[in-house]
Amino acid sequence: MVTLSKFKQEDFKYLKSWISSEEDLIQFAGPLFSYPLKDQQLLRYIQTDHFKPYKVTLNETGETIGHCELNFENGNNRLSRILIGDKSLRGKNIGTKIVREMLNLISIFNDKDPIDLNVFAWNKNAIRCYEKVGFVVNANKASQYNRNGEIEEVINMEIQQPIATN
Repeated sequence: MVTLSKFKQEDFKYLKSWISSEEDLIQFAGPLFSYPLKDQQLLRYIQTDHFKPYKVTLNETGETIGHCELNFENGNNRLSRILIGDKSLRGKNIGTKIVREMLNLISIFNDKDPIDLNVFAWNKNAIRCYEKVGFVVNANKASQYNRNGEIEEVINMEIQQPIATN
């Protein structure tokens, strides 16, 4: 259903078109980027060794529909910055397919457990998607994000064994 391939400079236009506000950018990337998203930021991003960004392509149409990242920062084995860009494609089980593909791919780089991710507590659709794949909440790694004086809860979720999904 989806294919993950290396995120390259020619893919910047897609990601920038999906991020229409500072709120969208924070939900997608936390504090990594500043709004508005610029090519210079994305060039630095794709050149960072511990980030492995991918574009998501819908197999049926060949259309670029999303973005995701394997994140090995600070020795983590993390799924990050997962986005289905076209809002009309959300809620159609594509997110679970993306996450499963990411789990299959992460073992190529590092096969240690656990694999984790962070998600804003209010993002119930994303949390359900991750639970469907097998992620569970890790209360020991909960955190907070201060967005302009507003404190937002961040949930850490992890999975011990990637689930083979072919």
